[in-house]
This record gives sequence, C-alpha cells and structure tokens, in this order.
Amino acid sequence: MMLFSETAESALVIKGPQGRINRAIWGPLNRTIISAGEDAIVRIWDSETGKLLKESDKETGHKKTVTSLSKAVDGSHFVTGSLDKSAKLWDSRTLTLIKTYLTERPVNAVTMSPLLDHGQQPSLGALKVQSNHIHIIEVVLGGGQDASHVTTTDHRAGKFEAKFYDKILQEEIGGVKGHFGPINALAFNPDGKRPPV
Repeated sequence: MMLFSETAESALVIKGPQGRINRAIWGPLNRTIISAGEDAIVRIWDSETGKLLKESDKETGHKKTVTSLSKAVDGSHFVTGSLDKSAKLWDSRTLTLIKTYLTERPVNAVTMSPLLDHGQQPSLGALKVQSNHIHIIEVVLGGGQDASHVTTTDHRAGKFEAKFYDKILQEEIGGVKGHFGPINALAFNPDGKRPPV
C-alpha cells in the first residue's frame, strides 16, 4: 500500500499483507491507517512509520475477502463487509470486535448513518433515546451474488438489496429493494436523512 503526498510523491510504503488491499481508511486523528482485503484480515498501521500495530485474528475475523470498510463519523469504530456474508463492527483503536451482522448474501458495501447525537428526529433510522438524546443506531449492508451467477431475471434471485441493521441489537430493521445487479457502493447523504443507495 502506498500513500502519496500532495505533490504526488510517494510518502509512505506499507509492506506486509499478501494479496490485494481492497479498502483503507484513516484511523482516529489520522495517526493510523486501517486496511483490509483479499486475505480477510483487518490491519491497523502506524501512519508515520508504516509499522503494523494490530491485526484481526482468524477466529473472530472474516473468513473470506473483505470488500468494504466504513468508519463512524466520530472515528471511534468502523464496519467491514465481506464475501463471507457478514459485516463486523470494530473498535478503531483496539481492533476489538464489537458486533457481527449476518446476512444471506455476500456483502460488497457497508456504511453507517452519519448522525450521532442531535435534537431533531430524523426521517430515517432506528432510534434509541438515552438521557434526552436521540442516537441513530443503523448499519447498512449491500451486496448480492455476482450477476453472472444468477440464472433468472427476477431481481430477488440474486438478493440485490440494501439491508438496514440496528447497530446495537444486530437485527435487520428494513431494506431497499429493486436493484437488478449487485450493490457495490453505499453512501448516506451527509445530513443522514436520506437512505443510502
């Protein structure tokens, strides 16, 4: 993995993982880089030295290629999606597994609601009220079989839909149907009030 400076010069080269790195994001305060890819291992690297700090273990980690990575707006945690039909929520500093979300399809894309605490009720999302604060507790997964493996034109056959999960309870709370191919990217509108598609 290579990081580049603003002048397009190579600023840091990180060596180590076997296979392709599919996603990388900045960790808390940009002091670390979190990466994941073909070897199914999530890694945290020092962003100044390139030294490997932590990596997920094979027992709690993904079993197949990690396809996507998305961090919470506050940077405290992140979610990974994998071809093993799961998404996992991790602590950004310790790489402790917090939650696992299971689905019946390979997960190509993940995202989380950008809203944390706010005073107005949003038009989308599961809500949890604590101490007069409203918390969005929503993770969204998208994916589906590779379209070349689906032998029918029915959009339900490949399970091409985005699924909404309660971040805390790990329960499916809704979804968006109608795609005719795998979902490969998801993003919330920054205001968090419109669904990711």
